[in-house]
Amino acid sequence: MLDTPFPDLDAWVAYFGQAQIPVLRHTQHQLAELRENATKSNARRISSVILHDPLMTLRVLAYIEAKRSKSRSTDITTIERALMMIGMEPFFHDFQDLPLVEDQLKEHPRALLGLLKTIKRARQAMYWARDWAVYRHDLDVDEIIVATLLYDFAEILMWCFAPRLALQVVDKQKSNRSLRSVAVQAEIYSVPLYQIKQALAQAWHLPQLLIALMDQQNAEHPRVRNVKLAVDLARHSANGWDDAALPDDYKAIGELLHLSTDAVMRRLGLDLPEAGGETPPDDQPQ
Repeated sequence: MLDTPFPDLDAWVAYFGQAQIPVLRHTQHQLAELRENATKSNARRISSVILHDPLMTLRVLAYIEAKRSKSRSTDITTIERALMMIGMEPFFHDFQDLPLVEDQLKEHPRALLGLLKTIKRARQAMYWARDWAVYRHDLDVDEIIVATLLYDFAEILMWCFAPRLALQVVDKQKSNRSLRSVAVQAEIYSVPLYQIKQALAQAWHLPQLLIALMDQQNAEHPRVRNVKLAVDLARHSANGWDDAALPDDYKAIGELLHLSTDAVMRRLGLDLPEAGGETPPDDQPQ
């Protein structure tokens, strides 16, 4: 576990490049059940398990790129395609007895809670992003799903490997809501998380399309806005449905989907204020 930050970006990338990324215990249990019934398992069922765990999703994408043959010229941008490329038997062989998040953070219960909240937020963002992508008739909804789920993977890695530092970031932001996240991260980690995310994505040779979808500098593109707005909504609503940033989120989502603000709120499962206040939606796929 890291208690002090590395001095620069290269050192962070080198550290995470050698780290064994853990997965959720629930993910391992579900995959074990599918392994026992391997003849009845298929890529769609297995991918639905993987896509509930950003850490497992990251492992699979990094694995498929590490095993990439010289003859493969196209990127694998979805988990289902990655599984079809790997094959069911090799997948079950190579993805067993993985390190577990719960074991890694057993001495850091508050950090474990922070990690689980961050993963829950990523899942919720993924559900919203999928709904909007379907509504927009996106050419490949699964790519939007993966990019949204992994958008904050650097933050998730910090919870796993630098829990005390991650808690410092949270505590500092809670003490002063006016502080920008990038500034706090640069102070605590020496480097903003978005820079670590981009550098790791390149180091692990993640598909360039997914890297582009996770880069807010490409925000003029509707697919990137689809991802970023879902991430923003999940982050802001996690603070409570009275968060001051939410009205701007509803407006931006409406512009993306060509819907009124009221229509956006209804699509999110929120009661309109005149109908008795807002009720948060269930954290379930739509």
